Amino acid sequence: MHTVTLIAGDGIGPEITHAAVEVIKASGVNIDWEYHKAGMTAIEKYKDPLPQHVIESIQRNKVVLKGPLTTPVGTGFRSVNVALRKEFDLYVNLRPAKSFEGVQSHWNDVDLIIFRENTEEFYAGIEHYIDPAKSAAETIGIVTRSGSERIIRYAFEYARKHKRKKVTIVHKANILKFTGGLFLESGKKIAQEFSDILCEDKIIDNMCMQLVLDPHQFDVIVTTNLFGDILSDLCSGLVGGLGLVAGANLGYEIAMFEAVHGSAPDIAGKNIANPSAIILASVMLLSHIGEKGAAQRIEQAVARVIKEGKKTTRDLNPTAPVGTKEMTSAIIRYLQ
Repeated sequence: MHTVTLIAGDGIGPEITHAAVEVIKASGVNIDWEYHKAGMTAIEKYKDPLPQHVIESIQRNKVVLKGPLTTPVGTGFRSVNVALRKEFDLYVNLRPAKSFEGVQSHWNDVDLIIFRENTEEFYAGIEHYIDPAKSAAETIGIVTRSGSERIIRYAFEYARKHKRKKVTIVHKANILKFTGGLFLESGKKIAQEFSDILCEDKIIDNMCMQLVLDPHQFDVIVTTNLFGDILSDLCSGLVGGLGLVAGANLGYEIAMFEAVHGSAPDIAGKNIANPSAIILASVMLLSHIGEKGAAQRIEQAVARVIKEGKKTTRDLNPTAPVGTKEMTSAIIRYLQ
């Protein structure tokens, strides 16, 4: 029996995380879920977007499944997602972008892994207005050698372990000569320890263009926090959108797995949200806790349902869609 902290999130979060729980149950893996609220729902109940008892649950269980959490734009509390990454030093953001048969896209057979430094740079929250009228603001992005080296080393170690052939370091060292330069210098230093893996570097703007022109020229991508946020969503678009992509936030002790799309409050409770992303996050979670067989079977079941296209939600099947519950049931039937 595994004990896992579950943060259902808000908007469509509760219904898609319920789908993931049902799929895991059908796979035969026994998990004792500790349910907790964070974000908007926690504000309503506890007046705190990240209550202390949620932090204590994560510290105790070491593994988290998290649904989408709404972050107010421009006002209100800071991102709970960012707060969790900083609280537990989840310095690795791992985002696969892999094509599914049956999904209409400009590209087929895309198989990319994006590693994003998860705790530093412009997401560190060091910002302020510089005048009383609030007519100008400043954000400070801090890049450290230790932070750069550990995410780049993780990317190379992953590439070696999973028999990947190339790592691309993405930066803006031509303009950001100190922060971008430090990240690139750290990458070149680490690359010398992995002579069996091809290493290249790309400037961020060129990287975006090259990904759109031909994503097959890339394999493992590692970059800084802001660029990683942008690139990982771009890569999601190459394989059909955020509804098909999961993410992992990893530290030395704690691992948090999530759907990377938003909370979509406009469709909450309507039984139309695609549960694939959170179910694929569950696949990553199961692999992490040693349930690799169940993880593989769930991934195959999701792929089969998407390929057949008859029991998928409207983002995948706009002409004859089914609901969240019906798509989940189809995945479970293939499991059983």
